[in-house]
Amino acid sequence: MQPAAGAQPGQPHAEMQPAHAQPAAGQAGRQPVDLQPVSPRLAGLRLLEMALTMAVVAAVAAVLALAVLRVPLWLSAAGAAVWLLAAGWWALVIVRQVRHLGYAQRESDLLIERGILIRSSTVVPYGRLQFVDVVAGPLDRAFGLANVKLHTASAASDAVIPGLPRERAQRLREALAARGEAHLAGL
Repeated sequence: MQPAAGAQPGQPHAEMQPAHAQPAAGQAGRQPVDLQPVSPRLAGLRLLEMALTMAVVAAVAAVLALAVLRVPLWLSAAGAAVWLLAAGWWALVIVRQVRHLGYAQRESDLLIERGILIRSSTVVPYGRLQFVDVVAGPLDRAFGLANVKLHTASAASDAVIPGLPRERAQRLREALAARGEAHLAGL
């Protein structure tokens, strides 16, 4: 692969850099934002969730195809092969999605970036924060992860930072709550 035009020798191509090295969307002409990546364990959690979902659906489909509909065995095997290829593709997408998920605490707001093909940037001003939750379901706890949920006055603007180690999620919640109170008091 050729380096991008204007790239320094020895630097990776822009699309090969991790999410935390990418400039934030809509930040043309500004300094790149140093995004903090989420835990790589989030990929393992999402892969487990995908595997469990696909296993249940595959079991139901197999019973339905073989016992109820009496689909020939060769056709069921072909369907299973396609199912496994789809699972492999989904697994690759999950790993790449987790690598392109990050957040940055800026002076007056929090930036959350995600996405590979469809990039999404969410900006939450600290002064708009009403409260910040740390949520961890059973699988999250098994992987040592938690999600930071940001609640604002508008339900449409609530944001989530998934897959942070529990301690980091707690520290981020405290920092965001303090910044939110400071910015609210300054209004």
